[in-house]
Amino acid sequence: MENSAERLIAKQPTTDIYFSADVETDGPIPGPFSMLSFALVYAGRFDGNEFCRAPQDAPHFYRELRPISDEYEIEALKVNGLDRERLKIEGQDPREVMTEAANWVRGLAGGERPVLVAYPLSFDWCWLYWYFVRFSQVRSPFSHSQCFDIKTAFAIKAGRPISQSGRSELFPRLRSRMTHSHHALGDAIEQAEIFGNLFEWGGLNGTNT
Repeated sequence: MENSAERLIAKQPTTDIYFSADVETDGPIPGPFSMLSFALVYAGRFDGNEFCRAPQDAPHFYRELRPISDEYEIEALKVNGLDRERLKIEGQDPREVMTEAANWVRGLAGGERPVLVAYPLSFDWCWLYWYFVRFSQVRSPFSHSQCFDIKTAFAIKAGRPISQSGRSELFPRLRSRMTHSHHALGDAIEQAEIFGNLFEWGGLNGTNT
């Protein structure tokens, strides 16, 4: 006879639906600093047996946000090229954007379980989770831990330490055809392609590099 824990597991969605995420910010941490733009791109599904990667024209969500504080680091703005003064006027309200994004993810997921994907995960997850909790009327569509770190996956499949598993260390067959641009949408699309390549790759023991 199954116990309550087994019944709970049986009721959980059995298919993960992946969303490649990228954020551009004006500093290192949310709260004192602001997320200026972000993108979510459908990256594929996995039911435990079969992985179905996203098509090239996969659905995506991109927004630019109004800053939430006056603090910023000029180095961060030099990297992403975003204009804080413009975004103070033209950027969207984080409350509207994060609620819209959460509903978009849940709508696309349907009865499947949304999982956030990033490379590396820690920075993008930190910002998006904080913004979802702080601003979204429907909280985070990724709960508190539904996430996948591409960097860790590459380290494990390639038999490498994390310190040697950055984007620049990717084997040629795993790289995207796109160039990393520090534009949230372009980088999220690039990252989705890397994710699909890595998911389908059998690792060093399965295929050649």
